[in-house]
Amino acid sequence: MASHRRPKQPSRTRVTVLTTAAAAAVALSANAANAAPSEKLGKDEVKAKVDKLYEQAEQATEKYNGAKEKQQKLQKEISTIQDNVARGQQELNKLRDGLGSLATAQYRSGGIDPSVQLFLSSNPDDYLDKASTLDQLSSQQVEALKKIQDKQRELAQERAEATEKLKDLASTRTELGNKKKEVQGKLAEAQKLLNTLTAKEKAALAAQQARANRSSTERVDLGDAPPASDRAAAAFSAAQSKIGSPYVYGATGPSSFDCSGLTSWAYAQAGVSIPRTSEAQANAGTRIYNQADLKVGDLIIFYGDYHHVGLYAGNGQVLHAPHTGAVVRYEAMSNMTFEFGVRI
Repeated sequence: MASHRRPKQPSRTRVTVLTTAAAAAVALSANAANAAPSEKLGKDEVKAKVDKLYEQAEQATEKYNGAKEKQQKLQKEISTIQDNVARGQQELNKLRDGLGSLATAQYRSGGIDPSVQLFLSSNPDDYLDKASTLDQLSSQQVEALKKIQDKQRELAQERAEATEKLKDLASTRTELGNKKKEVQGKLAEAQKLLNTLTAKEKAALAAQQARANRSSTERVDLGDAPPASDRAAAAFSAAQSKIGSPYVYGATGPSSFDCSGLTSWAYAQAGVSIPRTSEAQANAGTRIYNQADLKVGDLIIFYGDYHHVGLYAGNGQVLHAPHTGAVVRYEAMSNMTFEFGVRI
């Protein structure tokens, strides 16, 4: 006889899960059917995004340059302190040897003074702090002990200073590494965007950049603005000799430059030392806020955080190292946000 048992009903939980899954599947199917294919950015949109990334990379580059300059400065200071400590230790050893010779001579003439004997087996600071001890020492011994005490304090201070600078150096190296990663990250992101373009679009963009470089290195009317000074004229002439050199972050010449690398190198050729970074160069001379008062060779500071700098070329033009992918060239100041000029 056939069994007529009712089929087992699925649990309420299982029904809920299955219903939810089915609803989700239907929704996904509907979305997939109605969704437009992922939009590919056009050449101009990619260029705009890449230009923004290049600007952000330059901001990070100037911070990187500042950290690198600080690192080099700290390394020199630490080296100087360590040399001073080594020399000071030699002087301290000589002072102690001298006091030992004095004690030897005193022993030969009738025995070592108890206070000197006590000193030779302990710290001189313990004695100089006790007035009663001074009465038992000769003036020569007192002078020797004071010199030793002064030298010990001097060495302790220099060692403490070196320790603090070493800590600062360690944090600066960390900052340097972080900024380098930030620059490289922005450049990699820009390259990733460029890689989304077709070969034809890449060629068109490259041709556009090449035209910009050529037009701003060969056919620019600079007018007849006078130089700010003989040295400013010499610096500007040096920068002109590097037109066409590629922008490379962190570079200071002579074959490639970043923005502040170009300006600091140019002034160095004129015998003038200016700071390495654009932010520091903003404080390197007299500020000029009226563009009409600018003269050839003045530094031009751009953007509110001072992350870009160039040299005034006359007729509203700046000679600068713009960004990755470009070369040292002239450009209209109106293409960027002018903050002020700096006359060195």
